[in-house]
Formats: sequence, C-alpha cells, structure tokens
Amino acid sequence: MFKKIFILPIMFFCFSANANECMAYKIKPKITITTPEYEKHVVQSKKPMNLLHGNVVATLVDNYDIVVEISKIKDGYCVGLKSVAATIGYTDFMVKIDSRHGVNTCSYKAILNHENRHIDAYISVIDDNKQDLYDAIYSAADSIMPIFVKSQMDADSAVEKMNSELQTHPDVVLAIQKIHADEEIKNKNIDKQENYSELKSCL
Repeated sequence: MFKKIFILPIMFFCFSANANECMAYKIKPKITITTPEYEKHVVQSKKPMNLLHGNVVATLVDNYDIVVEISKIKDGYCVGLKSVAATIGYTDFMVKIDSRHGVNTCSYKAILNHENRHIDAYISVIDDNKQDLYDAIYSAADSIMPIFVKSQMDADSAVEKMNSELQTHPDVVLAIQKIHADEEIKNKNIDKQENYSELKSCL
C-alpha cells in the first residue's frame, strides 16, 4: 500500500480570524469509490515450496484523489474539500505454483483452481466492505475543515495536508485494517475446508 506523508511549511497557514472566516465555506463532501482492474500472473517457484503446493500474493491499493473549492476572502483564500474519488482494491495477484508440478499437468491445474478460490475470496472482501469503506471515507472527509491560505499558489499544499489527514483518520485506518483481517479469515477458512481431493486424484 502506498501512502504519502507530507510536511507542510507552517507559514502557509494562518489560524486567525481569517481561518475562522473559512468555516462558512465548509462543504458536504461527495464520495465515490471505484475498484481497479487487476492482473493475474501465474509463475512457478524456482525451488520446491516445502509443505506448500502454491500460494497467492495480493497487491492492495488505496488511493484518494481530492477535489477542492477555492473561495476568495479578504486577505487570502479558503480551500474547502469538495469531493474524494477513492480507488480501493487489488491491482495484482501473483500465483506461485511449486515447480514440482509441471505446467498444465493435472496437479498444476488442481493447485491453480485452489489458488483461484483464494483470489475470489480477496475480491469478495472488497465487495463486503464497500459500505464500511464509504462511511469511513465520508466521516474522514467531513471532518476536514477548510484551510486559509494567503495565495492560490498555496492551495496545493492545503490539498496535500487534507490528503494526509484523510489517510490517517482513525475511521479510514480501521476500515483498511478490517479488510486485512477479513482477508486472513477468509483465506484460512478456504484452507481449513480444503480436503485436496482434486489434487490427490492427480497423484
């Protein structure tokens, strides 16, 4: 997961009467969430995988594009968060299959079928958590107050500060943590319920 941490020059912000004036420009944020297209790659291990026959490495991203509204006031500008377009989901699944199972053999296909069930589980986690993600992002975005800046050139720094506040907001952090927890639960359940009858029939 890639997150940016921004350190902002304090001189850009003035928490005075001007900052208080910006409260009038608070906007109810609009939130949209999309899931990215993912790619699946299947490779074979270079060395035997010991007790494992295969595994899946999933790449989860959560990116947030912020749109602001800039309003002119006396002595400067108010930068208010208007909307957040979030992209949350998996961009890549790397399936690794033990090299002892030749490509397109019966056992190779059985292992791939099993790993595909794990991929389906990952995807279902995002579907199951969409409402919680929306609520968390809305709560975070709605808590971000407009920022007073001296010039329009400082608006980018205000946006960076908002993005940092959004990503580190407790509701958003907990929502992403819940996704990881659900991943673990679902994947453990798949392995627990698996009797490997398909694989055993090939050996």
